[in-house]
Amino acid sequence: MNNGQQASVDQLVATAATAANAWAGASRADRARVLDSVADALDAAADQLIPLAEKESHLPLARLQGELKRTTFQIRLLGSAVADGGYLDVRVDRPDPDWPMGAPRPDLRRTAIPLGPVVVFAASNFPFAFSVAGGDTAAALAAGCPVLVKAHGGHPELSDATAEIVTAALQQAGAPDGLFGMVHSEEDGRALLTHPDVKAGAFTGSIPAGRALFDIAQSRPEPIPFFGELGSTNPVVVTRGAAAKRADEIVEGFVGSFTMGAGQFCTKPGIFAVPAESKMVELIRAASFPDAAPMLNERIASGHERVRTQLKDIDGVDVVAEHAEAASDSTAPLLLQTTGENFINKVDEVAVECFGPTALVVTYRDDQEALAIADALEGQLTATIMGEDDDDLVPELATTLARKAGRVLWNQWPTGVSVTYAQQHGGPYPASTAAGTSSVGTAAITRFTRPVAWQGFPEHLLPEELRDHSTAATPRTVDGRLGGDPQ
Repeated sequence: MNNGQQASVDQLVATAATAANAWAGASRADRARVLDSVADALDAAADQLIPLAEKESHLPLARLQGELKRTTFQIRLLGSAVADGGYLDVRVDRPDPDWPMGAPRPDLRRTAIPLGPVVVFAASNFPFAFSVAGGDTAAALAAGCPVLVKAHGGHPELSDATAEIVTAALQQAGAPDGLFGMVHSEEDGRALLTHPDVKAGAFTGSIPAGRALFDIAQSRPEPIPFFGELGSTNPVVVTRGAAAKRADEIVEGFVGSFTMGAGQFCTKPGIFAVPAESKMVELIRAASFPDAAPMLNERIASGHERVRTQLKDIDGVDVVAEHAEAASDSTAPLLLQTTGENFINKVDEVAVECFGPTALVVTYRDDQEALAIADALEGQLTATIMGEDDDDLVPELATTLARKAGRVLWNQWPTGVSVTYAQQHGGPYPASTAAGTSSVGTAAITRFTRPVAWQGFPEHLLPEELRDHSTAATPRTVDGRLGGDPQ
């Protein structure tokens, strides 16, 4: 990095660090108001933003219209969660001279404070919802943190336009200067991540890129949290009972799910485990696939072709079904097949994410092999069971999959991540670098805060939400009882 670039990054972070104190000190109601203003500005600019997204991402109009709506809904929902204050996890322990540990308990009050400036690495596959004004940005702002975005190279014009709209909306709403900034180059992104005044990083993308950034964040003189959503094959296990009763319906749903958006969803079902003795494979062979659709960019298309070729070359992995043009067009849908035994023996080779319209069918001989397949998996964003209520396999299978994934689905497809209060979008590595956190839903805010306990302070010196006579109603636990009265 030349001196000019370093000076630019240093200035960006310095301005953000100054904004951090003012933004952290703003009332929760003010933060919610500002977030609403940003959402309103993005909605108002739809006619400007969506054509840019169409041009740069190759995604269809209806998909982008829906995604922008989801994005602004997400911003408003996080704002409402901030106003509510539940994310602070307020706990009040009043003094107790007879505390059973053998010594008096002091007055202790616990809340959460913002981490400070956050660098967000935008994703390519959701140019609105996981990009410049996406979930990571919204969650960090909601938590009280300034945000510095590393734009994705797949949609630079859209990124600039979005950043201009967000910046103007923040200024018009009275937010502090420097609360939001953006860079484009990978070099600047790394410089932001290593800057001593940046206190957290967030990322959505590939395992190699995410792991490289995670390692940088952890190797700093002051390691910082890095919330990376990396990769997932999102396995689906079909029980024998479900295969006997609903085979046609399940195969049709699977084809629709793994080809949705040209297979470019982080929740695409990439592994489809079915009973070997069922008619599932026969139905898969006869399935009708949608035509090839343009992929997001050449880098993603070439990566999909490379991984698909690697999978096809593994002994015991064969093509079971494909679009008529798959031989000549690597973006056309294709399904591979292997046995449960081969999958378990070669899990590191075959259970890899192939980001695009390719998936692997795994045939299992009995329930024990189905459980062994599930147990062999690494961390996942989602895992799905297609089953019947009385299947003997389901209880143990569900327990196994819950150890592997952040979201376990019952007779539903994983593509489509609802933005809500109970959502969990994250899972054991390599699905994410912080399995205890979510990058979607209101729980995403807590990634960018840390707890602080205040001991023995007079009421007027406490944060507002910790005071006995608070003017800001905040859910709290008092003396171990949720919703207890602090009086």
